[in-house]
Amino acid sequence: MRTSTGTAEAAPGFVAIDFGTSNSAVALPAGPQGVRLVALEPGHPTMPTAVFYRADTPAHLPEAERLYGRAAVAAYVEGVDGRLMRSMKSVLGSSLLDQSTDIGAGRRVRYRDVVTGYLRRLKAQAEAEAGQALQRLVLGRPVFFVDDDPARDAQAAAALEAAAREVGFAEVQFQYEPIAAALDYESHIEREQLVLVADIGGGTSDFSLVRVGPERARRSQGRAERRDDILASHGVHLAGTDFDRHVELAAILPLLGYGALRPARPGEAPREVPNAVYFDLATWHLINTVYAPARVAELRSMKSWYAEPRHHARLLNAVTERLGHALAAAAEQAKIDVALNGTAHIDLGELEGGLAAALQEDRAAAAIEADLQRIVQAAAETARMAGVPPGAVNVVYFTGGSTGLRPLVNRIAAGFPSAAVVRGDRFASVAQGLGLHARVVFGA
Repeated sequence: MRTSTGTAEAAPGFVAIDFGTSNSAVALPAGPQGVRLVALEPGHPTMPTAVFYRADTPAHLPEAERLYGRAAVAAYVEGVDGRLMRSMKSVLGSSLLDQSTDIGAGRRVRYRDVVTGYLRRLKAQAEAEAGQALQRLVLGRPVFFVDDDPARDAQAAAALEAAAREVGFAEVQFQYEPIAAALDYESHIEREQLVLVADIGGGTSDFSLVRVGPERARRSQGRAERRDDILASHGVHLAGTDFDRHVELAAILPLLGYGALRPARPGEAPREVPNAVYFDLATWHLINTVYAPARVAELRSMKSWYAEPRHHARLLNAVTERLGHALAAAAEQAKIDVALNGTAHIDLGELEGGLAAALQEDRAAAAIEADLQRIVQAAAETARMAGVPPGAVNVVYFTGGSTGLRPLVNRIAAGFPSAAVVRGDRFASVAQGLGLHARVVFGA
């Protein structure tokens, strides 16, 4: 999909960027036909989409010192004073984009500038690897940044393009992330296939039904579009970060009073304690809002609303000690552990000595059931939009970090009973496909 084309006097180098909700990757051309991934961190071709702003940055410096990727997460885990920012892609298309947030020591930063700063870091690392300036970019995008709202979806795409241009890209082109994954898969097969690409990442679940094969790849050389090969694309704004939120609400936050009842009062039916604070604690870009002094004071005053005093004490400890991001990270790790082992032990000792929670695969699946249904329906809708019966699909190709969740993969695959299930590189397939697409659109 082509969205914009800049002009340049020369033909500078080009790059492909997969700017993900949870992880990002960068691809450069390699050899006569291939691509290579930039080692964004030693030994890692992908980097968590995370930025840590240090609150101890000397006051005379105009901007707070920033750490990126695993170093950002490590600084937060180690208790360095500052602000961790993750899932910043989720604010594209929202009113938060131009709002600013506190990062400590009296400094504030706009969410838009967080996105721009992270892209600038990726560009700098790509240029260091390439040994030249890179002004042409293929940038991955979800099928929908925002569900059922074309205006906000266009706004999100425009904001991401503006950020790319601000960091120095003169020519910016988009490609759907599931289409990029299909191009990566195509480079490894020997015959034509009808493939449903399921790209389940951190922020979106995207599907594309694509005809791929060596002959189609050969015919595509020299042209950027393959409209005849792309039968349909569809998606929903649900994925890994939504799963994390549901896991936290199901397995962790009940220990802090989520879903608990107030003390019984004569003549009144029991009522739940207010739940807004729990939903904010489980949403990365809203966690910092619960630390505001006025909100902490309000939570303190609600002690008598809790029938179980330990619930209120734990909640207050979470907000006064700023443990919200640690709880969210524990939920994310529990989701990963369940995907790998079928069970998870969640250590909450930082919140209260000896406190822990357990999560089993069936409980995790139940927590995200509503999201699973919508994602499975989106897969079926993609085939319907293409006018293709499910039995005609040859392959369901899974990519994206959240495809490690077995119940999700099984549910999607069950809708296409004749298709082979193929798993791509969960974190690199999209970037590699974007790189292959960049070779075509930029004439390499």
